Amino acid sequence: MGTYIGAIDQGTTSTRFIVFDHGGSIVAVDQREHEQIYPKAGYVEHDSLEIWRNTQAVVEGALQRGGIARAELSAVGITNQRETTLLWDRRTGEPLHNAIVWQDTRVDDLVEEFARDGGVDRLRERTGLPLTSYFSGLKLRWLLDHVPEARAKAAAGDALFGTVDAWLVWNMTGGPNGGRHLTDVTNASRTQLMDIRTLQWDEGILDLFGIPRACLPEIVSSSEVYGEATGVLEGVRIAGILGDQQAALVGQACFQTGEAKNTYGTGCFMLMNTGTVPYPSTCGLLTTVGYRFGSQDTVYALEGSIAIAGALVQWLRDNLGLIATSAEIEALARAVPDSGGVTIVPAFSGLYAPRWNADARGLVGGLTRFVNKGHIARAALEATAFQTREVLDAMTKDTGIAVKELRTDGGMVVNNLLMQFQADILDVPVVRPKVIETTALGAAYAAGLAVGFWRNQDELVRNWVADRRWHPQIEAAEREQRFRDWNRAVERSLDWA
Repeated sequence: MGTYIGAIDQGTTSTRFIVFDHGGSIVAVDQREHEQIYPKAGYVEHDSLEIWRNTQAVVEGALQRGGIARAELSAVGITNQRETTLLWDRRTGEPLHNAIVWQDTRVDDLVEEFARDGGVDRLRERTGLPLTSYFSGLKLRWLLDHVPEARAKAAAGDALFGTVDAWLVWNMTGGPNGGRHLTDVTNASRTQLMDIRTLQWDEGILDLFGIPRACLPEIVSSSEVYGEATGVLEGVRIAGILGDQQAALVGQACFQTGEAKNTYGTGCFMLMNTGTVPYPSTCGLLTTVGYRFGSQDTVYALEGSIAIAGALVQWLRDNLGLIATSAEIEALARAVPDSGGVTIVPAFSGLYAPRWNADARGLVGGLTRFVNKGHIARAALEATAFQTREVLDAMTKDTGIAVKELRTDGGMVVNNLLMQFQADILDVPVVRPKVIETTALGAAYAAGLAVGFWRNQDELVRNWVADRRWHPQIEAAEREQRFRDWNRAVERSLDWA
């Protein structure tokens, strides 16, 4: 048994390799950004080969930085940006097209076409998901329709579909020379092609979308030995896969029904563990697989996705020039006691959960001559907290479970002002853990459980340590008035486009 566990964290903007010790502490890390490709409005792509090159580079980089030999790694786990869709040639390993990123909206017409008969919720009962441009299935359909020879190759099993996890595992286990073509249940649950209960590809949906079965990966659990790596990780077992938000749920040790985490990044993603029951949402949330460890029962989650969180801070920095770096937002927001009546609804490309209004557009409301850039900064932070409150309210309504505390992670949680306001507006404690790299940690945990590096989930729970807790500090009347003002602003943003 090696001393460490490695985790490949392949995200929307960069790829990292992080090495963890038994206590869940970071021993070494390396990171590389990759290009964001925007061929036209609404299109977002990545170069699949660049992602694979970067993955190999960061593995080498982290091992060198930490002075760690491959033999010291007990196993490696993978976590990835979800819904991003790849199609490649099985014989050569060459991508047939750039990867289509989860944010891409080119399949809006397909969504409309399939929603005509039965509405956007026609597949929700089987998949847990509404029809929207977000998921991978229709992105794959677009590739089959638009890339020359793609459909014929896919039908013959000579073109392979996968999300980023499948692409990495295939390449890591030999690629054209016997690479394993598989995806885990969490990533498969985001394709809109898998039956959420049987955890198998749904033949009826494959027929509906016109997708050949032969191009799809095998669906496996989130924690088992999938094979040994070749190349830079020669001989190391690959033993865990979790989509990024599910990985954060595991990294936060949210193993009890009703425990919830929120990841504050470009967008926000809140997941609540709902146990072994897939709750159908009536409040605009997604029913998704939380994780499945080996042959244990599948654990499900409800998810609320918020499109714009940290991206709003970037917009203030890059488009308006109010701050020079994202880190400056807290000091600017603290320069004023409140938002001065300003509300920002960051619906730059519509609203995700719980409203799912693609035609909403962003607005800044409540402006007077009194307002300065400090008020704007504060309103931007508050927008993230208000959107999180909407999602948590929807989860409580769907499940009847009242969340006792919210565990937080992601880049924005270093902002103490935001964390305090989040506790104020939710009326529950907000907790930041010692290790905020919970996504990579979750992938490491999945791999470590599979090879016995950690014996059981109790060990992982013991690893979880709070760094800081924020308790609500405002009166109920003020809380509800602020939330009413927020809702009034959101109503004005809807159906704008």
